[in-house]
Amino acid sequence: MSSIIHLDQIKSALSQVDVIAAMREGFIQYSNGNTVVPPVGELIFEDPPGDVHIKYGYIKQDDYYVIKIASGFYENPKRGIASGQGMMLLFNQQTGQLVSVLLDEGHLTDIRTAAAGALAAQHFAQEKPQAIGIIGTGVQAKLQLLQLQQHTPCKTVWLWGRNKDHAEQYRDEFGDEYDIQIADSCAAVAQHADVIITTTPSETPLLAASDIQPGTVIIAVGSDTADKQELDPQILQQADMVIADSLPQSQSRGEIYQAVKAGLIAQDQVLELGHTLQHKHLWRTSPEQIIVVDLTGVAVQDIMIASAVYRNIHQL
Repeated sequence: MSSIIHLDQIKSALSQVDVIAAMREGFIQYSNGNTVVPPVGELIFEDPPGDVHIKYGYIKQDDYYVIKIASGFYENPKRGIASGQGMMLLFNQQTGQLVSVLLDEGHLTDIRTAAAGALAAQHFAQEKPQAIGIIGTGVQAKLQLLQLQQHTPCKTVWLWGRNKDHAEQYRDEFGDEYDIQIADSCAAVAQHADVIITTTPSETPLLAASDIQPGTVIIAVGSDTADKQELDPQILQQADMVIADSLPQSQSRGEIYQAVKAGLIAQDQVLELGHTLQHKHLWRTSPEQIIVVDLTGVAVQDIMIASAVYRNIHQL
């Protein structure tokens, strides 16, 4: 009999799961060709603005396959509703039977995205960052900072958001645990921080190439459609290393897609995250390197986190 797992159960189970380690394993399986992950299904809405992603796939020789539906409707907070919504469906890989419905309301997507950002920082950031830069003030902006602390325990944060009230709420929410400076511009964030995470649904670049200092790693998580863009493509052109979570997806969405379309980089210059994780010589090798990690979100992340939560709850 299939189970229904609610958000409170999911959050409790997540406290027992090493999500960053799960993301690492998932990306490695993906880059090694041990997964089946079809292209992303997508719905784009204009009034009100929003997008829905359907991501699905399986790891070969595993127990389950997963279908994930996740949405972002960016005017939801005006209605008192979280912008992110969704669910994950877990099926038996041998029979096709529904095993579980995870009513996560988009939370698992948020957590696995933040964990991927932390994984990228673990391997590509400076050993001792001078400051963390956060572009955006929403749920993902908060989760990225929290996940980063597991391997990058820097407490100095430079924050920029379009809405100053939201930026101040962000600072207040984290209290005295962090030294959070609210920047007047994205350029000011880049001037002070050498780990920058971008978390907005912007369709125009927020960071310019001239803003970026040597030694910076930029982890771009907001640009997950063909229209979204947070980085000036020249940033990728000047970078010493450009990394995609998925090479196939980078051909149709994300910062890499925008830079290739602009003719500023070639697709064959891009490395895939799961490949780099297995080869230490492809991690940061110099304190001067500029590295861009473009995270558009891959179904293997959903497979890993949904399976881990289900197994934890059912003690499998």
